Amino acid sequence: MSVTFRILPDHGLVYVRYDGIAVLEETFRAFDAYARHPQQRPGQKQLVDLAGITGVEQDYVRLMALQSRKADLFSAHEGQTMIVYYAPTPLSYDLSKMVLRSWDGLDSIVALVQQTEAGALALLGLRERSFAALLQTAV
Repeated sequence: MSVTFRILPDHGLVYVRYDGIAVLEETFRAFDAYARHPQQRPGQKQLVDLAGITGVEQDYVRLMALQSRKADLFSAHEGQTMIVYYAPTPLSYDLSKMVLRSWDGLDSIVALVQQTEAGALALLGLRERSFAALLQTAV
């Protein structure tokens, strides 16, 4: 599995992409790298691309530990953090719905799911209609 992130400072956005089997240890490492990244900022919107997921590690306890770590970072400021999950496949949609439940009750996190790239980008207030266009315009 591969999880990567790219900070797009001009958009106030972090693009996160998963490919293959979603393994929690790799996600922990990627999140910790993001948390320490010099361009990480409070309130950065998160665009999580789950289109490439082919499987999911089943460890609900570790998933909740990861979500707790994320909540600590995302809630460490007065505003809200918006997370949009792009989930175009049945597997990615099921995963995103499970992750959405983990954010229930946290006013500091607004988490949404979209099944089209254009819809995900529109929710984030971006004018691009594809991830390729977004990543191409961000230097």
